[in-house]
Amino acid sequence: MIRPIVMHPDPRLKKPCAPVAAVTDEVRVLGGDMLATMYAAPGIGLAAPQVGVLLRVIVMDCVKGADATPRPMVLLNPEVIWSSEEVNTYDEGCLSIPDQYADVTRPKVVTVRWMDLDGATQEETFDGLWATCVQHEIDHLNGKLFIDYLGPLKRQMITRRMEKWKRERAREQV
Repeated sequence: MIRPIVMHPDPRLKKPCAPVAAVTDEVRVLGGDMLATMYAAPGIGLAAPQVGVLLRVIVMDCVKGADATPRPMVLLNPEVIWSSEEVNTYDEGCLSIPDQYADVTRPKVVTVRWMDLDGATQEETFDGLWATCVQHEIDHLNGKLFIDYLGPLKRQMITRRMEKWKRERAREQV
C-alpha cells in the first residue's frame, strides 16, 4: 500500500525515532509499504518518519536504469559503524521536501549494521550514492533533514517555499 508522505515542515520529521524491538508482521507490512511508496514517488530512499511512523526503519534502492535489477532493501535499526575520511558531495533532495535540492558533503564510504526482516544482523559497506542515501535516511531517524546541513538563510528560504507550497495544496483541496 502506498502511504502519504509527510511534508516539511512537520514536527514528526524532527523527532528521533524509537528502535524496532522485534520483527513483527506490522513491521514487515511497514517495510513493504515504504518500498511501494518510495518506488511510486519515485525515490531511492525513504525513512519511516516520512510516512508518519516514528520507528527506526529505512528502505532504499539506488539501482538505476531500466535494464538493471532492482535491489530493494529494508533496514531496521540501521547504524553507521565506520565512515571514511574521504568525502563526496551530492546534490541531495528529499521526498518530504519536493523540488528542493542542495549540495551536501558526507563520508564517501560507510559501513552500516542493521537488522533485516528475518531478525538477522546484517552489515555492509556502501560507497558513492548508496553511502549518501543510507546516511541521508539514517539522519531522518535522528530527526535531521538534509537542509540542516545548509546555512540558516538557505534553510529558511527552503522552509518558506515548503510552507507556501503546503498552503497552496491545502487551498486546492478545498
